[in-house]
Amino acid sequence: MAIDITLLLDDQPGALAQIGEVLGRAGVNIEGLCAVTSGGGQAEVHLLVQDLEAALPALASSGLSVTSEQEVVVVALEDRPGALGAVSRRLGEAGVSITLTYLATGTRLVLAADNLAAARAALGK
Repeated sequence: MAIDITLLLDDQPGALAQIGEVLGRAGVNIEGLCAVTSGGGQAEVHLLVQDLEAALPALASSGLSVTSEQEVVVVALEDRPGALGAVSRRLGEAGVSITLTYLATGTRLVLAADNLAAARAALGK
């Protein structure tokens, strides 16, 4: 089961470096990442990590709190024009709304949806 974890951070220089260093010291590989600033002094960071059991306490002990965890679908994606459209169309035709998406290492697409079971079925997962 793949889990996306979300952190809210103050938007300041070095914040992303802190996450990378904390997880690196804990031996946790970041497999996917999306970081967006809101313009209000905050940044929302989504992480896909394999070793959730090591990541959560490492982040907490460094003062970084995970604000949410959600199960996601991870789909291998061809690195070619139209690949995202094809996957997204399958979900749209199944009536699934994508609530979060970003790319992970190895050209994999990370997806959260309003109906994860329907998303899995539409994608043959």
